Amino acid sequence: MAGGIAAAVPAALFVALAGTVLHGQDLLVAGVEVPWGAAAALVLLGAVELWLGAAFRSPLPTAACGVVCYALAGWWSTLGDGKRLIIGDLAGNLWIYGIAVVTLVMLAWCRRYREPQA
Repeated sequence: MAGGIAAAVPAALFVALAGTVLHGQDLLVAGVEVPWGAAAALVLLGAVELWLGAAFRSPLPTAACGVVCYALAGWWSTLGDGKRLIIGDLAGNLWIYGIAVVTLVMLAWCRRYREPQA
């Protein structure tokens, strides 16, 4: 169990950093900005959480990854003006609130990887 959490913390740091950098990318389609970066960042988070749950056969590393990633992204969204990495636009809201949604979905999915209790 400790190994799973030890792996989840650096994984969460990576996802939080990569997702925060990626979330602001958008594409103009028919005059509408589509925040593909936020969607890609959430797919990255889901993939890492799924890998952690499957590799350690427990939903606990998935939960730890989600909590650490959410805490880091939340902290970066509350920094002062000029230092804030995540602003309150559509992409920023998708990234911040999407972390919680994706983590809950991955926790439900990773429950199937639990080792049976004897």
